[in-house]
Amino acid sequence: MKNHYAGFLALAAAACFGAVAPASKLLLEELSPFQLAGILYLGAAVGMLPSLWRDPSCYLLPQVDRRNCQRLAGAVFCGGVLGPVFLLLGLQLASAASVALWLPLEMLATAILGHFLFRDQLGRLGWPAAGILFLASLLLSWGEGAAGFQAGFWVAMACLCWGIDNNLTALIDGLRPTQVTFWKGGVAGTINLSIGLILEPWQASGFTVISALGIGIISYGVSLVLYIIAAQSLGATRSQLLFSTSPYFGIGIATLLLGEKISFQQLISMGLVAASLGLLFQDQHDHEHEHLATEHEHWHHHGDGHHEHVHSEFLSSTYHRHRHQHSPLVHSHPHLPDLHHRHSHTS
Repeated sequence: MKNHYAGFLALAAAACFGAVAPASKLLLEELSPFQLAGILYLGAAVGMLPSLWRDPSCYLLPQVDRRNCQRLAGAVFCGGVLGPVFLLLGLQLASAASVALWLPLEMLATAILGHFLFRDQLGRLGWPAAGILFLASLLLSWGEGAAGFQAGFWVAMACLCWGIDNNLTALIDGLRPTQVTFWKGGVAGTINLSIGLILEPWQASGFTVISALGIGIISYGVSLVLYIIAAQSLGATRSQLLFSTSPYFGIGIATLLLGEKISFQQLISMGLVAASLGLLFQDQHDHEHEHLATEHEHWHHHGDGHHEHVHSEFLSSTYHRHRHQHSPLVHSHPHLPDLHHRHSHTS
């Protein structure tokens, strides 16, 4: 998938997710944050049900190889189970506004883990872009000051779990993005909603629940599907950096629909983000590398030097997905750490 197209999908995922904050503002009058998060995640799973009805077998995991089952289990456990629990521990010790200052650590955790453990490396322009985005996120979330050390520790642990989740999700190539979204949404929704029901009594009306499910279908379901497709082409780090722009889409929506004003601090942060994205879209490298023989399934198109299997002329000229084989190959071309280019480099 072309880099700019994949980048557009990551930004579209951020836009869908960014709509959560302004759209959910009224729902928090009847739901606690964890109850709402649970229903939003469950909405993501509900949104994938049409695919389930068309092909029920695609939601059965025995057809998937062991490595990708492990990746999915690790992503769900870290991102859907441990992450929310650690965040809750942090929120119990500090206000939500002060805890928000620690949340940009997710992009930092994704980048560091990707570099050292998952062979998802940034280039000469990528690291400055990541640093600028991190500063922009800190500036945007600066409110009541940082939470205390203990609260910050638990939020940092949550961000570490989400960093692992991001990297594992980007490597899942034996499952469709809708499958991954169904399982992650179902498990994370159940965990978050259970925590919410334990902490506070249920007070939401049926209309509120239906509204939350509807928002979850778009802001969590569609968003995650788009993010996964992008991450398989750009790698987890670049996709997460692009996805971290979601608050800015939320600001735009709140300004247009709710009449909220944009502060000078937010304008500065937006300028930093624009500069960072300009660097990020130029960051790639070129060197001779080897592809081993492999077989997997993901979105792809022909003519990129990696997919030469035979199709009809129409299918070969469009993006499509199916299980396909790759023969051994050694060549050189500009590339990013997608599913075909997870190797170490020094340039």
